[in-house]
Amino acid sequence: MAKAYASAVIDAPIETVWTVVRDFNALPDWHPAIASSEIEDGRSADAVGSVRSFHLADGAHVRERLLALDDAAHTLSYNFVKPAFPVENYVAVIRLIPITDGNRTFAEWSATFDEAPADAGKYVEIVSTHVFAAGWKALGEKLK
Repeated sequence: MAKAYASAVIDAPIETVWTVVRDFNALPDWHPAIASSEIEDGRSADAVGSVRSFHLADGAHVRERLLALDDAAHTLSYNFVKPAFPVENYVAVIRLIPITDGNRTFAEWSATFDEAPADAGKYVEIVSTHVFAAGWKALGEKLK
């Protein structure tokens, strides 16, 4: 099983960061790779089981299901319903931790998934760098 991971320190209080991140439909507001998003079937963006359907800037279509949302722990998890690339058993977790020195936030984004042997490591790099790290960088800039 492959694991993608990126972390960052965001110069904003955890509640400010969490307000943005917990909105399962808000990716286009802060992630540069996401062009548009909608929650299917009229469900709420914070309802466990809701599916977000979004398009990447390159036109690819992705669907993800919210598996868990914990406001007290500042964590959420989701999986792919329709991935943008050929992986299976994809589950991602976002976790925020308060940094009390300076009232900042430590942000982690990780995913585990299975990739074909011929692709070993390929999607780990893409997800870690172009999805997770790029997302944290953009969110940090937005919240400055």
